[in-house]
Amino acid sequence: MFNSSSKPAAVKAKKGMVPRPGGGGVRGDELTVEGNLKMLLDSDESASDALKNLDNAADAAIDAPLIRLVNLLLVEAVKANASDIHIEPFESILRVRFRIDGILQEMQKIPPKLASSVSSRLKIMAELDICERRVPQDGSFKLKSNGVQAEFRMSTLPSAFGEKIVLRVMSSTAVNNDLSKLGIPSAQLKMIRDAIHRPDGLVLVTGPTGSGKTTTLYAALNELNDISVSVFTAEDPIEGTLQGVTQCQANPSVGYTFAAILRSLLRQDPDVILVGEIRDQETAEISIKAALTGHLVLSTLHTNCAVSTIQRLLNMGVAPYLITTSINCVVAQRLVRKVCQHCKQKVRVPTELITKLGVGAEVLTDQSAWHGQGCDKCRNQGYAGRAPIYEVLRLDDQMRSMILAGASKDELKAYAVRSGMVTLRRAGLELVKEGLTSIEEVLGATSEELESVNPDAEPLPSATLRQAVPPPVLTPSAAFEPVQRPNPQPIVNAAAAKVTEAVPLLRKMEQKQPSSSTALQAGIAAAGVSVTGASAPGARWKTSKPKT
Repeated sequence: MFNSSSKPAAVKAKKGMVPRPGGGGVRGDELTVEGNLKMLLDSDESASDALKNLDNAADAAIDAPLIRLVNLLLVEAVKANASDIHIEPFESILRVRFRIDGILQEMQKIPPKLASSVSSRLKIMAELDICERRVPQDGSFKLKSNGVQAEFRMSTLPSAFGEKIVLRVMSSTAVNNDLSKLGIPSAQLKMIRDAIHRPDGLVLVTGPTGSGKTTTLYAALNELNDISVSVFTAEDPIEGTLQGVTQCQANPSVGYTFAAILRSLLRQDPDVILVGEIRDQETAEISIKAALTGHLVLSTLHTNCAVSTIQRLLNMGVAPYLITTSINCVVAQRLVRKVCQHCKQKVRVPTELITKLGVGAEVLTDQSAWHGQGCDKCRNQGYAGRAPIYEVLRLDDQMRSMILAGASKDELKAYAVRSGMVTLRRAGLELVKEGLTSIEEVLGATSEELESVNPDAEPLPSATLRQAVPPPVLTPSAAFEPVQRPNPQPIVNAAAAKVTEAVPLLRKMEQKQPSSSTALQAGIAAAGVSVTGASAPGARWKTSKPKT
C-alpha cells in the first residue's frame, strides 16, 4: 500500500538559501559556476553516478550540481555573445574558452577528473552515444534556462586526454534578419538589393569562416520571403530556422549532397534557392544553370575578395561565358572588432602604420585614430562587439568582356576600383574614420588584399581581346611528315616504330604506282616489317572494290 509518509516533505528555507517561487530554496553558491564546482568536488557521490540516475530521478537531476554547472556555462556563453565554446581536456586541467568577437578567451578551469562527466552530460543533451569515445560525433540541442533561449551545434573529437568538445552558439535573440540593420552602407545596400530583387541570376557572398556570410544570406532571404514566393535552401548544416522556407539538410554519407538536392529542387517549382556553399564543379554548374533558367540563386564561396571569386569559379572548371551571363553581383565581407565605447581614447597613428595602408590611406585626413584601453565592460580587451565591412562587385559589359578575354585578377580589380567599387580595406578605414574600429583591426582583416594595385593604371595587354593563334602552314615537302606534338605518345613496340618509318616510303611508292599492290608489299618488305591479314597497312590508303 502506498504510504503517504514516503512523500518528500516540503523543504524549508534555510539560512543562505534563496527562496523558490514554488517552495524550497536554492543556495547562493548554486547560482555560480564556482559554487557548483565546489559542491561537485566536496560531494561523496561522484558525478558519473549522478548521471546514471538522470532517467530515474528527473527532479533530482535538475538540482544536480553537474547539471547546473553545464547549464551555467552555456548561459554565460550566450550572455557574453560568444560564437563558440571550446571545452579542451589536458593532463592537469579541463579548459573552457569562449570565442568572443572572434577572439578566444579563457573563462574557466575545471579539474580533469570531471572531464568525462561534463562530456557525458553534453552528449546526453545532444542525444549522442555516451559510450562511444573513439570516433567524432556531431549533434545539436536547444536550451532554455534563466530567461535565455538558444540553440547549440556540438562536435566531439577524441584527443590524447579525452574528447574535445566545440559548441557553436546560435542564440535566437542574436539573429538579425533585417538586411537594413546589418550595418551595410547605403550605396552598397542599394546594389545588393537590386541584385536580390531580380527574378533570376546568381548572388554570391564570400569570405572566411565566421565572417557573417550566413547572417547576410538569411537577412536577404527574409526580405525575399513572401506568400507568393517559393523559397528553398540546401544547407550543411542548417544554421537557423526560417518561417515559411523549406530547408533541406545535406547528408553526403547517403548521397544527399548539394548537387543532389539542387537537382531535386529544380523539380519543385522554386523561385529562390539558397545553396549553403559551392564546394565543387558539379554544384557550381547546377547553381549557374538554375540561375540561367529563371531562378534566383544565393550561395557562398571561400575567397579572399570579391574579384577572387571569378578566378575561383574558373579554377573549378566553370566556363567563362557561364560566369558572365549568370552572376548578378559578388559580395565579400569581414567582421572587425569595434573599439569599446566606455574606454576608448584618441591616439596618434605612427607614420609607418599609415604607410602600410597603401592606396586607401587618403581616407584618413589626419594621423589619429581611436584605441580602447580596456575596462570591466570589455573584459580588459579594449573591444566590444563587431561591425561588418563589405565589398560589392557588379559585373558590367566591360568587365564581362575582360573575363571572356582572360584578364587577370589584378586587372579586374583595378577596373572595378576605377568603376567605383569600395574595397574591404577602404570600407574598414571608413569605420576607423568614424571611430568605430582601429587601424590594427582593419589591417588584420584585410591583410591578404593586394592594395598596391594602382586603379589609375592602364590595363595590361592581356585585358584586351586575344586573337586566336594562327595554325602553322605546312609546306609541300612536309605534307607527309609526322606532326611534332608537345608531348608525343611513347612508341609501344619496335614493330610499330618500323611501320612509322615506312610511312613516307610507302606514300611515295603509292603516288608512283597507286594500283600496284606488289610495289606496296615490296616497300613493306624493304622496311623489314611482317604484316599479314586484315591489319596490312595498305588497307589504310586504298580500298579495294568488293568482288561481285
